[in-house]
Amino acid sequence: MDVIKYTFNVEKDDFDRAGEASSSIKKILRQLGIDPAVIRRIAIASYEAEINIVIHSLGGQIDFEVDPNSIRIAAKDRGPGIPDIELAMQEGYSTANERAREMGFGAGMGLPNMKKCSDKFAVSSELGKGTVITMEMYI
Repeated sequence: MDVIKYTFNVEKDDFDRAGEASSSIKKILRQLGIDPAVIRRIAIASYEAEINIVIHSLGGQIDFEVDPNSIRIAAKDRGPGIPDIELAMQEGYSTANERAREMGFGAGMGLPNMKKCSDKFAVSSELGKGTVITMEMYI
């Protein structure tokens, strides 16, 4: 298998299209015959990343790459950044606004779920610039 790469743009507050990137990723992985258990982990992680971009940033993108050994996702956003990554990683901690909470988002499980679903996970963030979340799952 050659390396396959896709980039999906994600817009701030675009709740109508939220989930499209992760659905596309899931469809691509099914077509490649990836193990359904791996697909499930990637679908959860990519959805959480996508929703975080919609809720917390000024927009961004999800880069998706598949090679014979692993699947990598990089969620990159423009935005406020995360002031305290350690705090943000705690289950239940959320800075989601009221609108997002009314729609059922903002439970504070996004980053913890991404980490649980990944074999390798990293968050880097710069205040006033944005955040990059990288995840890798072994096939």
